[in-house]
Amino acid sequence: MRVVTWNLWWRFGPWAERQKAVLAVLEELQPDVVGLQEVWSADGENLAEWLAGELGLHWTWAASPAPERWQRRIAEPGVEIGNAVLSRWPVLQREVLRLPAPEELDDGRLALYARLDAPGHPVPFFTAHLSSPLHVSAVRRTQVTALAEFVAAHRGGTAFPPVVTGDFNAWPDSDEIRLFGGLRTAPVVPGQVFFDAWDYADPAAPSVTWDIANPYVHPGLGPSLRMDYIHVGGPAGPDGIGTVRHARRAGDGPVDGVWPSDHAAVVADLTFR
Repeated sequence: MRVVTWNLWWRFGPWAERQKAVLAVLEELQPDVVGLQEVWSADGENLAEWLAGELGLHWTWAASPAPERWQRRIAEPGVEIGNAVLSRWPVLQREVLRLPAPEELDDGRLALYARLDAPGHPVPFFTAHLSSPLHVSAVRRTQVTALAEFVAAHRGGTAFPPVVTGDFNAWPDSDEIRLFGGLRTAPVVPGQVFFDAWDYADPAAPSVTWDIANPYVHPGLGPSLRMDYIHVGGPAGPDGIGTVRHARRAGDGPVDGVWPSDHAAVVADLTFR
């Protein structure tokens, strides 16, 4: 099962040209499931719906309940922002969690859950977008706590381990990533741990997903780092289902002269059957 996570940089920059580049990358990857962040919807069009139609996938999305701060940045008050899931299999259930944040930082960050009707074992799939300011590790810790509890409430009824994707806006060795994983410190939910799919990548492969080589990335916001993740619950299910086989970057360069996003995607192949 091929899983992709990707922050699509909403309607910033040359978004219409970037939209085509995003599609080209996904067409090449041929994913089974995609978790997307910063997805736009406007004037009866939805980026996730368009991508799903072009790729022949099912889709679901959740709009931010507080898009005003985003809209002021591009002076387009009618444009929504949210998370989405694209899936080769139908979506059996969905639920949305608004991630906690203090009022002065709250711009409607979400986690979206979709239970996917995969053959044999339904897949509990999640995609999240955490707060981005550099100094709010404490806020992100409250968000991963809520996210872990959200996963625990929806992971049951299947042998397939939960798959949690998203833009966590955090360094791999940060307190919030360690807390969510539960392997290097006590987990939020007793007994619930997650493997970082990147631990299965080629150690020599480029790993950063926020790369100052990308012209859309503002170098003043810090050095290049990996802030986008695919987390898979451990241990694996029967016969090893859910075991990460490999991970890598994608969408990490221009397509016909246009970079698809300010983030690179992360791709992981999991044992499925």
